[in-house]
Amino acid sequence: MARVASIVGTGVRPEPLGCITVEAVPESVALVRRLFRELTGAHGLGFPVDDCVLLVSELVTNAVDHVERAEGDGARQVRVDWWRVRDGLRVDVHSGGPPEGIRLRQPRDDDPRGRGLLLVDLLTDAWAVEPSRHGGTMVSFVIENVWRPARPVRSA
Repeated sequence: MARVASIVGTGVRPEPLGCITVEAVPESVALVRRLFRELTGAHGLGFPVDDCVLLVSELVTNAVDHVERAEGDGARQVRVDWWRVRDGLRVDVHSGGPPEGIRLRQPRDDDPRGRGLLLVDLLTDAWAVEPSRHGGTMVSFVIENVWRPARPVRSA
């Protein structure tokens, strides 16, 4: 079951912060990681950017796989949008193919795949899978309070 990441009806207008569109090929995952890290650096997140990069990397990897398995001549690109919503960060990953079959899995220890949405579920405040406004599928997540100052680390 997806936790809803939608902001529709909340009266909050998201502030667009950035967008990356890449070809849906495995090599694009590293490019998106690098660009996302660079482009979010200018926004002064008070949240570990490595966690966001991990989540984006997982979702782009899933999107590339999803596009490769999709039948037909649908979109062969992956688009990543990120937005500021109050003090939160929302990230949307768009890809071709239908949203059916995208679900939270409970992989066995020896399963080589199936942990992407599990990580999203563990590290975010909300997430959703829904049809993309660009056609295909959108997987999105929200992390609240990313613009609040990070808590100082106490020394022993």
